Amino acid sequence: MRIATWNVNSVNARLETVLAWVDQGQPDVLCLQEIKCVDEKFPAEPFESRGYNVLVHGQKSYNGVAILSKFPVSDVRRGLPGDDTDEHARYLEAVIEGPEPVRVASIYLPNGNPIGTEKFAFKLAWFERLRRHAAELLKLEERLVLCGDYNVIPEPADAKRPEAWVGDALFQPESRAAFRALTWLGLTDAHELGGEPDGTFTFWDYQAGAWQRDHGIRIDFHLLSPQAADAFRGIETWRDARDMDKPSDHVPVLVTLDP
Repeated sequence: MRIATWNVNSVNARLETVLAWVDQGQPDVLCLQEIKCVDEKFPAEPFESRGYNVLVHGQKSYNGVAILSKFPVSDVRRGLPGDDTDEHARYLEAVIEGPEPVRVASIYLPNGNPIGTEKFAFKLAWFERLRRHAAELLKLEERLVLCGDYNVIPEPADAKRPEAWVGDALFQPESRAAFRALTWLGLTDAHELGGEPDGTFTFWDYQAGAWQRDHGIRIDFHLLSPQAADAFRGIETWRDARDMDKPSDHVPVLVTLDP
């Protein structure tokens, strides 16, 4: 099963780019983030015509996540539990009923900038809610893939110029500690499992020639339960997608599980 994640930075604005990559990458499951539309404005038809079941948890102009699956889906959850006041569309979870079922979540973690504000506090609180929910999911002892845009740079090696990020919420000690606490539950970063080299980035800003100078960072992840890690067969970071027409500032990352 080929499971991809991609922050598309507006699915309607970049629909032709997204479809072009889907036709090339042929994911069985595609988790999208930052779709920036309400559910009824999601362009479902071109994906359904390609054989995908479409799940959407959208929000007007901001955030929004989706899961596209060539297999039937069940046990759908829209929204991260733990805060009834949270109206952000940042979490969507479903069981993909493939040959071997796998529970998949599409995650768009808060950015948190600027630090020292309520936005940073919200980021850390959201991270803790994710950690608690992941701990409950791991008790199910099933194949679990938590993938998406985590808005965190875990290590200096995950940035071309780590010194440029020291004042950013993505690289704060608290953000990095929250990511470690999540993985320490027993989740494995597919990037490490697949032995991708340092410099395998997933995001390049639109500003200051970041793409042309390769000033990238790695902030998009597949975190795998032990059962999913046992089925891991490979990971592909589609760097060339950043050079497509009307690209997102992120690129797709695709993980293959067996069967």
